[in-house]
Amino acid sequence: MKGKYESTINPDLGYIILITNIAVDPTGKIIPGDGATFHKVNFDVMTFFPKVQEIVEGEVVEITDFGAFVRIGPTDALLHLSQITDDYLSSDVKQGMILASQSKRILKVGSKVRVRITAVSLPRGAALGKIGVTCRQPFLGAWEWIEEDVAKAEKGIAKKAESKEKPEKIEKKPGKK
Repeated sequence: MKGKYESTINPDLGYIILITNIAVDPTGKIIPGDGATFHKVNFDVMTFFPKVQEIVEGEVVEITDFGAFVRIGPTDALLHLSQITDDYLSSDVKQGMILASQSKRILKVGSKVRVRITAVSLPRGAALGKIGVTCRQPFLGAWEWIEEDVAKAEKGIAKKAESKEKPEKIEKKPGKK
């Protein structure tokens, strides 16, 4: 039972990770011409069902010429180069990193990332599903990038609040009332 369903994909349930609490009804049925008995079975299932637009956290596990693979739950999702940042990118597969030319931001194997799921394809059976993700939106990407963006946003908010506290000077021009 566990061997038949664990580590498979079901389009309705997602990735089936674990089956527990298996309870087999001791009374079974016999079908003429079949030597087996058939029993009702109840069990609990732990699954991972990725949904489009969901924000998930993961870890970069591989760098390729066309992007990076991010481990999210029990599977890997593709983060294509075009979905990393607006900056010009170059990937160095040997060193396992992607470098943004202007911002100098680096994505490397082992980077912890926050991404949004943009595409999901879950075939039936043990075949691999396909998941596409993006980090081209505010507060997505490598944790270091998010921390930089949050600090920048907080600084901008503090600056705006500070300017509201200071009263504006009104200059009077001669000859005007």
